[in-house]
Amino acid sequence: MTERDRVRVGDTVIEYEIRRSERRKKTVQIRIDGGAVRVAAPAATPDGELRAIVRKRAPWVLERLSEAVPEAARKRLVGGETLPYLGRDVPLVIESAEVTSPQVRLERGNLRIDVPSGIAGDEREARIRDAAVAWYWARAAERFPAAVDRWWPRLGCGEPSRVLIRNQRRRWGSCASDGTLRFSWRGMMLEPALIDYIVVHELAHLAVKNHSPDFWTLVTGALPDAQQRRTRLREAGRALPL
Repeated sequence: MTERDRVRVGDTVIEYEIRRSERRKKTVQIRIDGGAVRVAAPAATPDGELRAIVRKRAPWVLERLSEAVPEAARKRLVGGETLPYLGRDVPLVIESAEVTSPQVRLERGNLRIDVPSGIAGDEREARIRDAAVAWYWARAAERFPAAVDRWWPRLGCGEPSRVLIRNQRRRWGSCASDGTLRFSWRGMMLEPALIDYIVVHELAHLAVKNHSPDFWTLVTGALPDAQQRRTRLREAGRALPL
């Protein structure tokens, strides 16, 4: 049976789902799944002990929640719908045209997608979705490296990092052991201030690999309102349509 509980850590409430198992003997496991906190525990573990464990792991939990990109209900990509771009809802204008593959462009405040005539139904929607993702990906490949270059003089270490755009569904960004920075193309749906937060967060990891106080000193030194941006990032991630 699944249970739910919560703990308060400062001004933040962490809600979590508990799954108990007779087969699990000792270890309590916490994981972040689609923006939700899930705790797997032995059947006899007292609620108070679980609260203490979650409270102890709160810095890690909150950090993972801030980076998670939950998989929201997929939005149908039809004319009249909207997609977020740089924090704004942009109307979709979708039209059939004499093109060989879908063409996407931002025009007069609308995201226009020309679709080849003669395709319909599920194939048409799949082609539209793929084209929209490719468009976001291309924008991300421009914006994230530029943001890294802008923040590098403040936070960069060693040789300039390689920047890659990836289809990371559960994390906004990551910093590999060799210094390579990876960012999710979905970041282009966020307001620019949150894109900067993601970049600063990963650049800070070049100097401090963990999330210790030294790490947060670096982040807040660059962005004094980093904690507020982290909260907004977590909220924005709950409603991404792609």
